[in-house]
Amino acid sequence: MQKLAHPDGEIATSRAAAAAGVAMGLSSYSTSAMEDVVREGAGKIDYAMQLYVFQNRQTSEALVRRAEIDTPYLGRRFNELRNRFRLPPHLGLLNFDTPSEVITLCDHSEPTKNANISDASLNWSADLPWLRTITSLPIWIKGILTSEDTHLAVLHGAAGVIVSNHGGRQLDGVPAALDALPECVEAAAGRVPVHVDGGIRRGSDVFKALALGAECCWIGRIPLWGLAYAGEEGVGLALKILEDEFRLCMGLAGCASVGEISKAHLARVQGDGTLARL
Repeated sequence: MQKLAHPDGEIATSRAAAAAGVAMGLSSYSTSAMEDVVREGAGKIDYAMQLYVFQNRQTSEALVRRAEIDTPYLGRRFNELRNRFRLPPHLGLLNFDTPSEVITLCDHSEPTKNANISDASLNWSADLPWLRTITSLPIWIKGILTSEDTHLAVLHGAAGVIVSNHGGRQLDGVPAALDALPECVEAAAGRVPVHVDGGIRRGSDVFKALALGAECCWIGRIPLWGLAYAGEEGVGLALKILEDEFRLCMGLAGCASVGEISKAHLARVQGDGTLARL
């Protein structure tokens, strides 16, 4: 829904990502059509689709390009309930045939006849095999927070996992993605790559995530802030600032390459206020 921040929305973000040479993830609920977004990359970068598996499987099948499975139920988001958030009339969810006003009015706590809502009956043994019948692209599982789910993802043939708590908006009290990351990396044991998202605000946050074993960090708010500031140029500037901060953090930590980043560069504040090396 990036057009809420700037009229060029995901299109501008795609151009800036291509210019910076970084991959881009696209939500099923994008306000730009995925074909238009990918076209801006001109084959320079990879794209990932964050797929929501709907009760109407035909809708999901139409969306499948590169899938990230997430959110069978929507959390009780009180801010959105209070402010009665709806897309403005001039914006639409262009990856769907269903009118945007119908989709945004869906509430999982009440019965609905609309089949284009996330399916709460998702399970490992049925839905991953189904996805493989409709795409040959890698299927990653997003929303992993435990070693048990990491093992299940590997067992069922996921290409990789993304440690994420969906921005902390799904369930109060869940651990931060960074806190869940080490046990997920340990459980993956090199069998699949582990990525992470959530709370990445500075280059030092990227450094910490890589030190804890993540192979890649996904960011959302940083490019959104840049988009709201100055469209495509703002996204490019935001990415440049993040990269510069990361390089500076590496230098100050004595790392000449990403491969040198490790837990040895981190410490944790203990209950008595002292620092302990990880």
